[in-house]
Parts: sequence; C-alpha cells; structure tokens
Amino acid sequence: MEIWTQFIEELCAPPVLKINAPALSEQQIDLFVQREDLIHPRLSGNKWHKLKYNIKEALDSNKKTLITFGGAFSNHIAATAEAGEIFRLSTIGIIRGEEEGTNPTLRKAKELGMKLIYVSRTAYRDKVKLINELGLDLSQSIIIPEGGTNENALKGCEDIILKSPIRDKIDYWCVACGTGGTAAGMITALEGQSELLGFSVLKGNWMEKEINDLSATRKGSANKNWSVNTDFHFGGYAKFNEELIDFINVFKRDHGVQLEPVYTGKLFFGLFELIAQDYFTPGTSIAVIHTGGLQGLEGFAQRYGALIA
Repeated sequence: MEIWTQFIEELCAPPVLKINAPALSEQQIDLFVQREDLIHPRLSGNKWHKLKYNIKEALDSNKKTLITFGGAFSNHIAATAEAGEIFRLSTIGIIRGEEEGTNPTLRKAKELGMKLIYVSRTAYRDKVKLINELGLDLSQSIIIPEGGTNENALKGCEDIILKSPIRDKIDYWCVACGTGGTAAGMITALEGQSELLGFSVLKGNWMEKEINDLSATRKGSANKNWSVNTDFHFGGYAKFNEELIDFINVFKRDHGVQLEPVYTGKLFFGLFELIAQDYFTPGTSIAVIHTGGLQGLEGFAQRYGALIA
C-alpha cells in the first residue's frame, strides 16, 4: 500500500477562491469556488473522489484490473487510465462507438496503458451481457460503471463536503450533475445541513429521481435539502451555443478560472442566471464545486476549433 499512501500524501486541500462581481455585490451574495480540479496535478476533481475507494478496494483485495465504460471523450475514461498508471493497475475501457484514432482523450488513455475495446452503441446498452461476451477475467477485476457512480463513488464524494475548508460557512452548495453520483454523495455528507443545488447537464427530468435513489441507498433514507435545476443543459449532454462559449471566455478573463462546456460552464452559467433572477436571499453564501473535466478541452478544440480561450 506504499503507492496509495504516497499518493494520498501528495493530495492538497482544494483551494477556495472568492468571486467578486457586481451582480454578487448587488444581491449581497458571497460566492466561493472550491477548486477540486487543483487537488493533484494528475488525478483530481470529482473523478478522483469517485475512483479513490474503487482503487483502494482493488489494492486491498489484490485485484489487478479496473474495467469501465465510457464514450469517446469521457472524463471518466481519462481518469481511470490515469489511475491505472499511477497505482500500477491494468485498465480496460469499453468504448461506445467506432474507433477514434485521433481523439486526444483516447490517445492519452492508450498511452497510459489502457486497453480500449470498441463496441457498437447497440451492444453497449446491455453491459452485463457485453461483459460476459467479451470473456474478460473478472476474478482479478473491479468493474466500475460508466461515469464511475457506485457505492464507492458516493462514499468518495462525501469527502467533497467533509473535507471542505469552508464547510461551516455555506448556505448553498452547487454542482454539475451528469450521472448524479457526485451530488448524491455530497447530499449524504450534508445530512440535512445547508442546501445542495444541482445543475443537470443532460436533457430530461429524470435526474432528481436518480439522485434521490442513490442518496437513499447510501444512507437508508432520502434527504430533502436539495433540488436539481434542469434549465441550463443547452440542448443536452455536450451541447452548447455561442452564449455559453462567450460566458466561459469572459469568466476566465474576469476571474482567472478555466471552465469547459460540458459540465462546469453550464453550472456557472446557470448559477449566475439564477442570481440575476433573485433566486437567492440576500446574504446567502454559495460554494460552487469545480469538478475538473478540463482534459476535454483539447478534444473540443479538435472538433470545433479554438472557440475557448
């Protein structure tokens, strides 16, 4: 476990940045950004929190391989590959769709030692059947779901709250929601104290049920101190428009914080829109979790050009 101990010692507490802006002053809002993306130079953000207890389980049980799933530009695939190289575990990524040889995310994953298996979108839907048909050695493996959300992930995401430097100062915690695992873990850690506001990056109204079920599974009952906003998905997962891109670029210029268009850009955009709409009571303190995902910017630039500064 020396390699585990060494990595844990390298982690730092998330830096916290207070954002100053006229809109915040007018509404008497204190806004803090908890930079989970800066806790380690290689493996950070919510992907580290989701993976860490899966990694520890593998190391404790002498499992040799992490098997997981994802799309061609998946942050989770990238993080799992990074974890495998760091902790000397083999990694297998089952990728939805045709091979993308020039994709920066998959190219990096392959360079880190991940074995990539490409499957059709139809086959990808039934992951239990798919695993059996691929004939992988499951006796030496830990299987992690797409996006990383499982019981270990929820436990890991509780630490976003439990180890926060500003834990006792915040009325609202805001986070982007993809699978709902990060939000569910944070909710269980809050235990009814202060509110969580999730911003769904996917189209549809199913996210609240998913988070409710996940948090109830973790703690035995569902907490009620949270909600999910579904107004700022910009058309669905990985969809964007010029307004979102402009916001991301202006936010970096004004505050020195890099965002990306899949998760954090939508989160911050939506939050500032709600602030402008007087959603929050004057005097409210808000923490926004920067979950990372910046590795995806290279692939975004390759597909769409240099839209993001």
